[in-house]
Amino acid sequence: MPVVTISRLFGSGGAEVARRVADALGWTLLDNAVVDAVAERLGVSTAEISAHEERVPSVVERVARALTLGTPQWTHRIPATRELDEGEMLLVVARVIEEAVSRGPCVVVGRGAQCLLADRDDALHVFCHAPHAQLVRRIADRFDIPPAEAEHRVIETNRQREQYVRRHWRREWQSARNYHLALDTAWLGIEGAARMVSCLARDRFGGAPRSDD
Repeated sequence: MPVVTISRLFGSGGAEVARRVADALGWTLLDNAVVDAVAERLGVSTAEISAHEERVPSVVERVARALTLGTPQWTHRIPATRELDEGEMLLVVARVIEEAVSRGPCVVVGRGAQCLLADRDDALHVFCHAPHAQLVRRIADRFDIPPAEAEHRVIETNRQREQYVRRHWRREWQSARNYHLALDTAWLGIEGAARMVSCLARDRFGGAPRSDD
């Protein structure tokens, strides 16, 4: 089953590009659905998954977890909730994506899918980017926050995504070697970028419908 993966700089509008591509092709979109499925399988809230996905634990978080697991006298201070394990979460994310792709053509947003599915011949890997000022402007408008706060979010989120890919796959997230196509959404526009991906996917894979259509 063919698949399009869309990685994106925070603020580039890559998730919206993915939604439009999925709509145009009639394929399944895997974005928030991944969060829901992973949360259900791990028995935690979607908010907890959202807070941990596409980021690596900080040094403080890793030390606190090690102390919690290794020092019994600490355990009574920790609420009795499901402890998220980074490795376990990654395995479940991978399983959810692979199972979805096996059921029919998909458009997958982020989550290291360009690495998870790197060896597939029926995959088109896309990276959405834009100039830094455009990223900041989009986030400031989207969340109605001051430019300084928006810039902090852009820098930190993209740093986390970069570290996530490097930690788990030892790849440079923005390297052209990970992708077949890199699109400047500020120059092309969201609709123009989506149209380009859709046309390329149709040319490469045909207009394969979802298996449940």
